[in-house]
Amino acid sequence: MSRLDPDLRRTWLFGPGADPAAHERMFDSGADALIMDLEDFTPAHRRDEARHNLPGFVARCRKLGLLAAVRINQLEEEGMRDLEAAMKTRPDAIAYPMAERPQQIQDLSAAIADCENASNTMQDNTEIVPVCETALGVVNVRSMAAASDRVRCAVLGSEDLAADLFAERGRDAVELDHARRRFVVECRAGKIEPVDAPYTYDDLDGLQGEARYSRRLGYRSKALVRPDHAAALNAVLTPQPDDLRHAEEIVARFEAARTQGEDRVLVDGLWVEVPAYRNACRIIERAKRLGILE
Repeated sequence: MSRLDPDLRRTWLFGPGADPAAHERMFDSGADALIMDLEDFTPAHRRDEARHNLPGFVARCRKLGLLAAVRINQLEEEGMRDLEAAMKTRPDAIAYPMAERPQQIQDLSAAIADCENASNTMQDNTEIVPVCETALGVVNVRSMAAASDRVRCAVLGSEDLAADLFAERGRDAVELDHARRRFVVECRAGKIEPVDAPYTYDDLDGLQGEARYSRRLGYRSKALVRPDHAAALNAVLTPQPDDLRHAEEIVARFEAARTQGEDRVLVDGLWVEVPAYRNACRIIERAKRLGILE
């Protein structure tokens, strides 16, 4: 699987920067993208230790064929120290917390370019992943996507976002429903891949149910904070045999109808027209790119 295809990064796992044992669990999780978090997941007094762990973490991701990302602190805080340490390891992506404004993305892009120039590494090779954890971040994600070509996807927050909304958290996540729906629309309009918010409860059935709902909304990727959730999320976010059989039936019957001069065909009660046909083709193509269909 190519690290360069945002829609194939089904699972984005956040983990602490200063805990090598946690890194091992991340590597073994099966998640597609790993984020060493130098922000909330790393206490301030251990951030130097976490920065010291960056080279080994990124190198191991490379060896395993995983996307290596680093969440830094905001630039006006410890972010520049984090960024300089991270860029020496040539990560695939820099995740930016509390992303709210295009100027933040432009400033980060310029700082990354300075680091690339200083080390004579390939230009524009490191992505920026805005982590949208506030109401302003959700409504501004499309303008942040336009602020730099480095932005290819964005992550929706959960706990900080709920706090910013003055919302009451619950397992059904109804308090995040509007934000979740708006975020996928704004990201698609901005031509970037939306990554759904992490499920932070210890409830595998609830996790899978939320992931299935996310998929219905159009998400193909989801963040997570527990390594033991990765396999279940990957399963939900990967086209399953029944999904593929249904997609292949739609494609075959629609194409047959077209050769007979018909404009649509009825499949399982759905009148299949061009949009449904194209979506079925997309499912089949994604399965091929994920390596589960020849």
